[in-house]
Order: sequence, then structure tokens, then C-alpha cells
Amino acid sequence: MRAKDAVGRHGESIAVRQLTEQGWTVLDRNWRCSLGEIDIVARAPEGELVIIEVKTRRSDAFGHPSEAITRAKLTRLRVLTWAWLEAHPQPGPVRIDVMAVLVPPSGSVRIDHLTGVGER
Repeated sequence: MRAKDAVGRHGESIAVRQLTEQGWTVLDRNWRCSLGEIDIVARAPEGELVIIEVKTRRSDAFGHPSEAITRAKLTRLRVLTWAWLEAHPQPGPVRIDVMAVLVPPSGSVRIDHLTGVGER
């Protein structure tokens, strides 16, 4: 596994741990189809289905991790959301969130959970 991939997987594990500690239910991790991959699919404590893109960086020298979410990436996440829902029909509202995880070589991990980023 490449170092970049290992950092990403580590960030996803940190995100899942935070979500579950906050009462979220993780339904799927690293779900893949021919269109791409969804990092996390979870149900928020209030019941909403949430598709979560996790972006992890070791530093913010090249910008905040969430800045990697481009318009094209949001479009792909919307398409992947529909694909996941086709495979796993779910009632109720759905939203797309981003969890930006900063894992510096020393110091504390920082997690920013941005909600509803996929809304038009």
C-alpha cells in the first residue's frame, strides 16, 4: 500500500471512530462500484442517511483537506450516492458530508465535519 493510501485509510478510521462515538451508525465503508468509491455511508443520530467523503492530509501546507473537494468530485459523489441507493434502498433524506482529517507528524489530530456540502 502506498504511503498516501495508508494516510487516507488511517483518516477514514479516525472519522469512523468519531462518528460512532457521536452515536452514528456506519452502514458501509469503502463501497465500490464501476463508477467509483464512497468512503463512508452512515446514519446520523437524527436518522438522516449521510454519504461521507473523507479527505486526510498530514499538513495544511497545500490548503485545508476539504479544498480537494472540487465541483467534479461533488458531481461524482452525487452519482455514487444514487448508485448506492439503487443497491441499498433507504427511506428518508440523504445528504453528502465531508470529513477533513488533519494528521500532523506531531500534535493533535484535527477533524472538521462539513455537513451538506453536496447541496445545490
